[in-house]
Amino acid sequence: MSSSSPSSSLSLSGGGGASSLPIETTASRLDRSAQRLNAPLSSSNPPTTESEGGPRASESVGINMSSPLHPDERDLKGGAEEELTEGLNEDVNGLEVDSTLEPEVDDVPAATPANLLPSTRSRPIPLPPQQIRSQPPRRWRANSNDSSHHHLPTNGQALDLDDATVEVSDMILNVSLNRPNPITSSPAVNQSQASNSKYTSSSTVAVSTGGQSGVDPDPPSSVVNLQLTSIAHNWQATKMTIKDRLSFMFNNEVLADIHFIVGKDAAQQRIPAHRFVLSVGSAVFDAMFNSKLATKDVEITLPDVEPASFLALLRFIYSDEVQIGPETVMTTLYTAKKYAVPALEKHCVDFLKHNLSADNAFMLLTQARLFDEPQLATMCLETIDKCTPEALNAEGFIDIDVDTLSSVLDRDSLRVKEARLFTAVLKWSEAECLRQGLSVNPSNQRTVLGPLLQKVRFPLMTVEEFAQGPGQSGILTDHESVTLFLYFTVNPKPPVKFLDVPRCSMSGKEQTVCRFQQIECRWGYSGSSDKIRFIVDRRIFVVGFGLYGSIHNPTEYQTTIQIFHTGSGRLLGSNESSFLSDGTNSTFRVMFKEPIEILPNTNYTANAMLKGIDSHYGTKGMRKVCVDCPLGLRVTFQFSYSAGNNNGTSVEDGQIPEIIFYT
Repeated sequence: MSSSSPSSSLSLSGGGGASSLPIETTASRLDRSAQRLNAPLSSSNPPTTESEGGPRASESVGINMSSPLHPDERDLKGGAEEELTEGLNEDVNGLEVDSTLEPEVDDVPAATPANLLPSTRSRPIPLPPQQIRSQPPRRWRANSNDSSHHHLPTNGQALDLDDATVEVSDMILNVSLNRPNPITSSPAVNQSQASNSKYTSSSTVAVSTGGQSGVDPDPPSSVVNLQLTSIAHNWQATKMTIKDRLSFMFNNEVLADIHFIVGKDAAQQRIPAHRFVLSVGSAVFDAMFNSKLATKDVEITLPDVEPASFLALLRFIYSDEVQIGPETVMTTLYTAKKYAVPALEKHCVDFLKHNLSADNAFMLLTQARLFDEPQLATMCLETIDKCTPEALNAEGFIDIDVDTLSSVLDRDSLRVKEARLFTAVLKWSEAECLRQGLSVNPSNQRTVLGPLLQKVRFPLMTVEEFAQGPGQSGILTDHESVTLFLYFTVNPKPPVKFLDVPRCSMSGKEQTVCRFQQIECRWGYSGSSDKIRFIVDRRIFVVGFGLYGSIHNPTEYQTTIQIFHTGSGRLLGSNESSFLSDGTNSTFRVMFKEPIEILPNTNYTANAMLKGIDSHYGTKGMRKVCVDCPLGLRVTFQFSYSAGNNNGTSVEDGQIPEIIFYT
């Protein structure tokens, strides 16, 4: 079966240089090897020559070194072993097909051009396992003797030994050609296709021609690049659980059938994935791949997602492992929400809760509102309430949006002086002017604040604080400034458009303890303070007192309310104010400018000095009163008489019927 076609050979270019190896054809090698073995090519005893139906050189042959032979086939002749000793370098980076080399052995017949054409079948060539175990890996060689017929196989075919040289051992070596037509460009055979084939080899060789569209399909010579990709032999056997097997496939080309191009510019990454796994872990991915409008793309671009966050999402879907940090938690939360993975969302929120502090409370509050995380937003606000001065000093405060600032200014629970809060708001307005490209001046600051300015509670300031701060800022109009000065200095106080409701340092519902069971008439005032001592069993914040008013017509009372630490006599809080009584026996609220912290099991004295006509008073007072609060909390008050310059109030009767507080 020889012909006089031109001689050819195979030139190998490896990592260390190039060498030329003479090569024989598949047909002649198979015939001669079978004859020397004196055995058929398969255990079913097929014919050994081409005329008898043996394999032809035109067939594409896959190599299976793990298939056993018939017992009569287990002796290899020495000559057959010698002709299998030369071949590829083990580290092959490229293969150049050169049709000018001569055959290695003179007695090797040349193959006809027809014998060099690949077929669509792949047939394993079995060799004795016992021989292979005792010898190093064998190197098979094949050659095309006709320079006009060195075409490579198409997609899905095994690489014909007449067109390439491969190293084989005691496992199947799969070769996947990365081209659809000879030397012509088309979608490559990706690694997932190679991985989907049945294999027991520890290596898969992917062959790509590197051809360009429009190149002549039959050039004088062709270049074949061989890439070795390491795939663990029988990796499934080493993974004992489904979690282990899926974790192995995370960010792995093995069986990958979809790729994501994630990120932008230099940070962009190409990430492999598996449609089935993603569909199981995310309803969004399920709709993306399996709905009526499912995408057919093999690559999906995600420019709005950070690569690290997307990998964190995939890691969680594949293995339930959570890998988030301070730098990636917010972008991971965004990615988890985008692809509807609520379990990962919860992990991100829990991480933020655990790391929440006054320094990052405003920044996280903005993100929580953006991502619609009400629970996280509530925790941020509670942290701001408890540590308001520290939160206002944090760098993130001036970066919050106008809606977040508005929600903070609405709160009655901020634990900070109003003058300090106004300073922080003024600083935010300066930053906002810069963000909007405006010059920083009082007019523009007032413009960017808009209705927020009305939420600053100027009446809670002292006249000194107002004069040194807002009065000189230029942000208020002349009319507003004059009205506020009058509010601080004259009685009756003129109405102002700014709130005068005091702020306190806690959230939740306002609570009131009432210590009298009955109300009587005519309690007079002679310039002395009414006092009562009290103690509580848990920490609270007192924001004001409820006082009785006139027994006759509507009357205004001037009041001074105070709280002292009984043991040290230290004044904890004081406020001078007034209230208008309508002549009923109702109580009237008189508030402190700032909440006063009351610690458990500590004696405090409540003072109230009133100037006005006779009022109602309480009787049948209780020494111990329990108040049920939200969330199942309970606060117990114990009252006792306060000696000294007292207007007559005691546990049994008198003034100060109510203490207003928050838990």
